[in-house]
Amino acid sequence: MDMPSKAVFFDRDGVLNVDKSYLYKIEELEWVDGAKDAVKFLTELGYLIFVVTNQSGIARGYYSCDDMLKLHQYMTEEIIKSGGKIDAFYYCPHLPNGSVPEYAIECDCRKPKPGLLLKAMAEFAVDKEKSFLIGDKMRDVESAKAAGIKGYLFEQGNLLEFIKKLLIKEENLLNQ
Repeated sequence: MDMPSKAVFFDRDGVLNVDKSYLYKIEELEWVDGAKDAVKFLTELGYLIFVVTNQSGIARGYYSCDDMLKLHQYMTEEIIKSGGKIDAFYYCPHLPNGSVPEYAIECDCRKPKPGLLLKAMAEFAVDKEKSFLIGDKMRDVESAKAAGIKGYLFEQGNLLEFIKKLLIKEENLLNQ
């Protein structure tokens, strides 16, 4: 078994890309300032990069899983072009009162529940002590806490600058 790796879990909307309600169209994607550079920076530091995202627009019937997967593939390619790497996307398509019956369920993956993070941790060897999540809502931070890792709230600004300040503050993350 591989040695556990340090990992960063990103919420998608409002952290990596500008939150435009129910984003699934590539042409509407707008990166948050510093997002691609932040992923490159963390990739170079040896972090696994995961995106964990609630996608209730699927349960609401606004777009399909295929629509969302195309956007995620595009985002992955754009990150690679900028020198970074996203190791995996994990998404929750569920919403208990959604209009698409197969997704209108109570699940364990919709944040603030930790299912998406736990799934990533089960599929990849993740060192919880050296890993953290960055989200733009308290439910993201609660999800991290429930999964046994630190969670940080990113409210606005440049994501790369936010991460650099975070790593300096959490000096133990840099000196490993």
